[in-house]
Amino acid sequence: MNFGIDRLLADPALRAPLAGRRVALLAHPASVLADLTHALDALAACPDIRLTAAFGPQHGLRGDKQDNMVESADYRDPALGIPVFSLYGEVRRPTDTMMDSFDVLLVDLQDLGCRIYTFITTLRYVLEAAARHGKAVWVLDRPNPAGRPVEGLTLRPGWESFVGAGPMPMRHGLTLGELGLWFVDRLKLDVDYRMIAMDGWQPEAAPGYGWPLGTRSWVNPSPNAPNLAMARAYAGTVMVEGTTLSEGRGTTRPLELFGAPDIDTRAVIAEMRALAPDWLSGCILRDCWFEPTFHKHAGKLCGGVQIHVDGPFYDHAAFRPWRVQALAFKAIRRLYPDYPLWRDFPYEYELDRLAIDVINGGPALREWVDDAAAVPTDLDALALPDEQRWIDERRAFLRY
Repeated sequence: MNFGIDRLLADPALRAPLAGRRVALLAHPASVLADLTHALDALAACPDIRLTAAFGPQHGLRGDKQDNMVESADYRDPALGIPVFSLYGEVRRPTDTMMDSFDVLLVDLQDLGCRIYTFITTLRYVLEAAARHGKAVWVLDRPNPAGRPVEGLTLRPGWESFVGAGPMPMRHGLTLGELGLWFVDRLKLDVDYRMIAMDGWQPEAAPGYGWPLGTRSWVNPSPNAPNLAMARAYAGTVMVEGTTLSEGRGTTRPLELFGAPDIDTRAVIAEMRALAPDWLSGCILRDCWFEPTFHKHAGKLCGGVQIHVDGPFYDHAAFRPWRVQALAFKAIRRLYPDYPLWRDFPYEYELDRLAIDVINGGPALREWVDDAAAVPTDLDALALPDEQRWIDERRAFLRY
């Protein structure tokens, strides 16, 4: 199969509208061709493209910033001599000066299919800026490695943030190019938007169910996104960022596991199975031990739970990572009623709201966890209508 960047560089007809125009690229380390050449190098070597600027999202164009809320600076590319602007530094929305550097912005970002992944918000911000400045935006489309399933609560009005670009559920099931179509429609943007579609993407095909296993190499789109298993679990495990539990940063399996020094994870798994065994379909939970080398609980032995989604037992349609992680929180709360689960700290530039609420686009999940009388069917009653509404809404934007 071919991604959008592969098709653009292989087909002069697709590039023809770029003739005589200044072109910029928004990219990160996973913005590579099938032969692993980076898109910036490939575009710079293309004789009929005039590359005048580049942009980097969170973690930087080079992926050099490990943690969240670690900003990247602007710089000049030493080989190409063009400015590289940071959209996760002094600003997160492109400035007038940045917008003056190009006529067409090519967006080549590997997404993970989760609302909280900030590349989605960066896409919204550049589309809004392009509409104001009369610039064009082309998304060079890439697979959603989490595939088409939809899960989670819809972001509530007033809860927009850098990890919440709009009213979609946690797991949206769209590609970045399709999300661009949705943003343009929802925000009523008067913008020259194009989606250079993939050729041959089959989101329902085994064994990748969204990612073309065996035909394309995985390159980390951000430092803690090391593999497909993480991408599948991420719509659930990302919520651990808003807790005092470790999400596995500082280990070799970040965002596939969670834990802490002071919880009995075998008891947690047993409680999860007792509460809602059907929520655990499609995966296997394994109790484990880990010691983070940095980040939360660094240097401490943690009892952990690893979510396995990479064996023959994996059922893509049945696996619901958001519910798995919500159930883990509920089990911990039931076993340890006074456990200080929710971490209160500045999260993605939100200073006056609990991180877990920012992540979920509202307080509903936290309130469900903390309500001793609330049961799994109560959370289903909130989430199922949101999920069905999104399935209906997104249908108009599906292109594969």
